[in-house]
Amino acid sequence: MDRTPSQPIQLLLLLFLSGLLFFLSLGSMGLTDQDEGRNAEAGREMFASRDLVTPTFNGELRVAKPVFVYWLMTLSYHLFGVNEFAARAPSALFGVGLILMQYLFLCRLRGPTVGLFGALMLLLNVEMLALGRMAITDSVLIFFTTFSLYSFWLGLHEPDAGRRWIWGFYAGMALATLTKGPVGFAVPLITAILYLAVTRQWLVFWQRGAPIAGTLLFTILAGPWYAAMFLLHGDAYSSQAKVHTVGRFLAPMEGHGVGWWFYFPVLLLGFYPWSAFLPAGFYRAYQSWRESRTMGNHKQESSEASELLGSGAELEWFAGLWIVGVFIFFSLSSTRLPHYIGPLFPACSLLAASYWAQGLKNPLTKGLRGSIHFMMGIGYLVAIGLAGLPSLFHKFSGKMLKEFPLAAQFDPGIGPYVGATIVMVAMGLIGYYGLNDNRRNIAFGVAGGALASVFLLAILAVVPGLNRYAIAPPQELAYAAGLNLNQTDQLIAFGSTRASFTFYARRTVTFIPTDEIDRLRTALTKEGRTMILLPEYAQDALPKEAADFHPILKRYGYVLLGNQQMVTLPQSSDVGAPPLPKTLGH
Repeated sequence: MDRTPSQPIQLLLLLFLSGLLFFLSLGSMGLTDQDEGRNAEAGREMFASRDLVTPTFNGELRVAKPVFVYWLMTLSYHLFGVNEFAARAPSALFGVGLILMQYLFLCRLRGPTVGLFGALMLLLNVEMLALGRMAITDSVLIFFTTFSLYSFWLGLHEPDAGRRWIWGFYAGMALATLTKGPVGFAVPLITAILYLAVTRQWLVFWQRGAPIAGTLLFTILAGPWYAAMFLLHGDAYSSQAKVHTVGRFLAPMEGHGVGWWFYFPVLLLGFYPWSAFLPAGFYRAYQSWRESRTMGNHKQESSEASELLGSGAELEWFAGLWIVGVFIFFSLSSTRLPHYIGPLFPACSLLAASYWAQGLKNPLTKGLRGSIHFMMGIGYLVAIGLAGLPSLFHKFSGKMLKEFPLAAQFDPGIGPYVGATIVMVAMGLIGYYGLNDNRRNIAFGVAGGALASVFLLAILAVVPGLNRYAIAPPQELAYAAGLNLNQTDQLIAFGSTRASFTFYARRTVTFIPTDEIDRLRTALTKEGRTMILLPEYAQDALPKEAADFHPILKRYGYVLLGNQQMVTLPQSSDVGAPPLPKTLGH
């Protein structure tokens, strides 16, 4: 490892910047639906029941995701209370850990300069910032798959410490599997197998990789929970688990069946601005690896060739194969979502950082100027998109009224225009500095600073209004209902079936779509206190059995009806009163 006095300062910089971007206003927005709501509530139910084996949602068995993130949320709820911040804190914490791990790994093999570039590239892109601020499994998954693959590399190429590191390959896979199921071992295995096949290092892996003992370690760590779930729930668990793993791969689920090309724009925009370096960086990695193989085959400059095959040129090729393998794997899946390809982003940042560092050393690096032009071109398109966002929102807001009744009243304000200006100015500066061989290093700071500035602008200026009009209103009413209902009482969500309602009500919720009136009639025959949470427009669809229900609270297009008056009022008993305060900590 290249130890320089600047490394502690760089670590502190990364810790501060990643902590700021991941944790700032982390709990200020209500939970988004459906994934955040389901995960946060499953963690809350585990916290409330103290059953650390069986995840449930709305009182029913939940097997869509394994248990590890729910364990983390349970611990977080113990520390911070049951609120949005606590639900998202594990993702943010593992996001920070991922950035620091990226830095330390690249410092070990490439020195602090590439380490800093790689860590900042991994942090300063839209996808990783979003995943690190959401109550979903992906931030934790990416941490463990990356830890697994970095341990694989060190175990294979550092004989002195290899036996110690190789266990991390299997332990990381096991914890990733406990986080998100089979994809947790699929990502590391696909990458490792592809790399060993291309580089023909099967014998080296057999000697240093401890495959038999490692498989046993994986089974010991990941197996007990899966075995316990099968023993406790039998077919109820195995059949549902099959649907959410094999079924998700073979057939689109929940309407997420986009074309095979889907992940090309996701990678281009999700990893922007650094995605502009990937084509040239991948080509350079391949060429360098081929050259190093040629050197080894002719037994020329053997010591230099050995270095290239170990922690040298082959590392970039390893990252390139990582990207290709994971990209193809998720492209073959029938269910496609933007965050699925998150596990390849550490490899993208490794490849892009190595290429950028080479470009700073050698201004004649092939493809460098073209990459900068590519970054600028995409940036100008992004700026145009941001500038046109308010008009597009108002044009299509009418189609959002079913789920967000007052969406048309939300005004994005000047935030998108300010963001567009930042991006436009940044592209000009990137062109000015990036195409100047002597001042090119400044372009990196401009690109990263622009991305961070636009992201902070969105968090502080745009998200609060979006939360006020679109996300929080029904959640506040669900919270108010939960204050007044006993476990034997009934809360019905009619028309709007957001999973987060259960989290805020702190109780089970009966979800009934507007086209299932008979179910609603049956539910309304139940004796005792009942409340109905619904969009105001859906009141006309209520059956005559709800005639005795009267409005209790209204919030931005949503209404809470009850067959009895409230006993506990959150703030005000006036129908249509100003919005309830945020329910954090309750």
